[in-house]
Amino acid sequence: MEIFYSKETDGVSVMLDREESAHCVKVLRHRPGDEVTVVDGKGTMYRCRLEDDSLKGARATVLETVSGWGTHPYSLTMAVCPTKNNDRYEWFAEKATELGVDRIVPVIGERSERKVFKSDRVRKIVLSAMKQSLKATLPAVEEPLSVRDFILSCGEGLKLICYCFEGETERRTVTDVFPVPEAGVTPQVTVLIGPEGDFSPAEAELALEHGFIPVSLGPSRLRTETAAVTAVAACYLHFLNMPPVI
Repeated sequence: MEIFYSKETDGVSVMLDREESAHCVKVLRHRPGDEVTVVDGKGTMYRCRLEDDSLKGARATVLETVSGWGTHPYSLTMAVCPTKNNDRYEWFAEKATELGVDRIVPVIGERSERKVFKSDRVRKIVLSAMKQSLKATLPAVEEPLSVRDFILSCGEGLKLICYCFEGETERRTVTDVFPVPEAGVTPQVTVLIGPEGDFSPAEAELALEHGFIPVSLGPSRLRTETAAVTAVAACYLHFLNMPPVI
């Protein structure tokens, strides 16, 4: 199934940008009269008929509208420190999108080896993953900020931090702290995952002071990107049979 993305739709017609138009018309050789599937990145899928095969801006008429297409019944924010190798973070972002994530926030910790992060490249990967996994909602990839600033700005909902917490701090497994699925309610979940050198004790203490619950992802020592995908998968599987809230 071929999926195209458009930010320009009024519910009656859609316009593809230059890049999407070229893929639709030049690569896949669609012509006027062909049916195409377009998503708006906000949760809606449009079944359309192509009217104009311009490479600069292909236009299509909406035949059917499907709201909440490919959505998940929870809201998940993954605040993950950039990895030393960019490819590994991009892999995490791709797989998280395939499973189901709403926000990806690159956070810079005191022990982060990578302090610079290019959000635009990850946004392109996330867009491609959204279409590939048959979803209509585009996860937000935010600009980087410090771990401290993220903790202080984090809102309500279930807030989890994956950190060693050696000593007296008790950790529960991540699946134990997820709420029981409740019809009509969208759980708000935030997961904070540190860099290769983990969070500093001060960052971990600040998180606990602001309502983050310490959790474990199991006995294995996981890379940052593996831990992040594991947390996303755990959330996805926990709420799998709960109907999405549209």
